[in-house]
Amino acid sequence: MRVHATARGGTAVWLVVLALAQVAAFALLWRLAVHTGTGQWLDTVALTGNRIGQQRIEGLVDRVLNAMSVVSLLAVTVVIGFIALIRGRKALALGATLLIAGANVTTQLLKFGLDRPALGIDPQRDAVGNSLPSGHATVAASVALALVLVLPPKVRALGAYLGGAYAAVAGVATLSAGWHRPSDAVAAFLVAGVWAALAGLFLLVFQREQAQVAREDAHGLAAAVLGLGGLAAVVVSGLAVSSLLGQQQIAVDELTRRTLFIGYAGSAAGIAGTMGVVTALVLLSVHRLVPRHKG
Repeated sequence: MRVHATARGGTAVWLVVLALAQVAAFALLWRLAVHTGTGQWLDTVALTGNRIGQQRIEGLVDRVLNAMSVVSLLAVTVVIGFIALIRGRKALALGATLLIAGANVTTQLLKFGLDRPALGIDPQRDAVGNSLPSGHATVAASVALALVLVLPPKVRALGAYLGGAYAAVAGVATLSAGWHRPSDAVAAFLVAGVWAALAGLFLLVFQREQAQVAREDAHGLAAAVLGLGGLAAVVVSGLAVSSLLGQQQIAVDELTRRTLFIGYAGSAAGIAGTMGVVTALVLLSVHRLVPRHKG
C-alpha cells in the first residue's frame, strides 16, 4: 500500500474555498428563487406538477418522510458517533456530530430569519411564509455526509452511493408530497455541504502533523460517478426549466399537463443532481481528513 504525508495547508484552503462556494451558491439560489418573479413561478410550476402520478408514489413518499423525526435524528447521530468511536476516532465522532447538529440548527435559523416576498404568484402558499431551506432534506443530507466521514475506507464509496441516493430521494419526496419547493431542498443540501467542509476543518485541527494517507482511499472513480452524474442531472434540470420561461405570462393553474411535468421532473433532477455533486465533493476530501495512517 503506497502512502504519502498529508498536505494540511492545501487541504484547509480547499475546504475554505468549498465552504465559501457553497455559501455563495446558497445566496444566489435564495436571491433568484425567492426574490424574483421568475424563480417563484418556476418553483410553483414544479410544486403544482407534483400531482402528476402522485397516487402511485404516495406510499413511498410517506414512508421516506415519516422516517425522519427528532428522535430518529438523535438515534442516527448516536450510531454515527459510535462508528467513529469504535474506530478509535474521538475527534471524528465530534466532527460528525458537529456536521449534523450545525446543519440542522442552521437550517431552522435560516428558515425563521429569511424573508419571502409575496409576489402574487402562489397566494395560498405565500401565507405560510418562507420555507427555505427544507428541514427534512437537511436531516437526510447531513446524515448521509456524516456517514461518508465516519465509514472505514473499504465501505466508504458504497456509503456515499447509498447515503447520497437516500438524501436525493428524501429531497425529491418533499417536492412530491407538496411540503417544499425545489429550491428548498437544493438549499438544504448546500447547507449540509457547508457544514461538511467546516467539520473537515475541525478534523484538520486535530490531525497529527505526520498523518499519512493511502492513495487508494481517495475513491476517485466513485467521486467521479457521483460528481459527473450529478452535474449531468443539474444540466438537464437547467435545460428543462429554462424551456418553460416563454410561458411565464400564463397562470400556473392554466398550464398544460406536459408543461407541469417538465417543471416537476426537471426540478427533481436538479435536486438529485445537487446532492450527487455535494456528496462527491465530500468523498474527494475525506481520505485527507480521516487518514488511515495516523503517523
